[in-house]
Amino acid sequence: MSSTAFLHLGNLVLTLPLASAIVAWLLAARDWRAAGYWVLLFAGALAIVGASKVAFLGWGTGIPALRFQAFSGHAAGATTVFPVLLYLLLQRCPPPLPLAGAAAGLALGAVLAVVLVVTGEHTAAEAWAGWLVGATASGAMIRIAGRARQPALPIGLAASLAAFIATAWAMQQAQVGYWMIKVALALSGNRAPFRWDSCG
Repeated sequence: MSSTAFLHLGNLVLTLPLASAIVAWLLAARDWRAAGYWVLLFAGALAIVGASKVAFLGWGTGIPALRFQAFSGHAAGATTVFPVLLYLLLQRCPPPLPLAGAAAGLALGAVLAVVLVVTGEHTAAEAWAGWLVGATASGAMIRIAGRARQPALPIGLAASLAAFIATAWAMQQAQVGYWMIKVALALSGNRAPFRWDSCG
């Protein structure tokens, strides 16, 4: 797998549909509490990343000494979604396996963070800060998911697949980067956004 294809694992066009599939899985189990917490945690992680990017685009905020401009959305997205996804997929297995799946998801996010740095898409500070945001969100969700109900397998899979396909289709029409720039300029009053030294 090329580095470009691997980095796609953290792209919002994939992580948002996967997050929607997780919501559908929990709703199919009628676990409203877990579904609500997941929406809040995933949205919170997205909000932290999005706010940091808007702040840089609009005002040039950052920490120059650390070469930090904004949290990596790819690292945060992958590390938020994949540990929870793997945990839930393995929840019917003996006790060590769900946690092993979650650990594998965290490791996947860490490898993605390394690749982001190696390919020059992000600085180390940006990539690992994004990983930390994702790990915090997924860790909190896994504590909640430990008590989550499980849906009947056919119903859960059908609901998750429908949610994934619908969200993936919607994301093809979305222009997230464009709207972040529009918001940043509207809030800051600047005519042009600050330019990334590196981004991803």
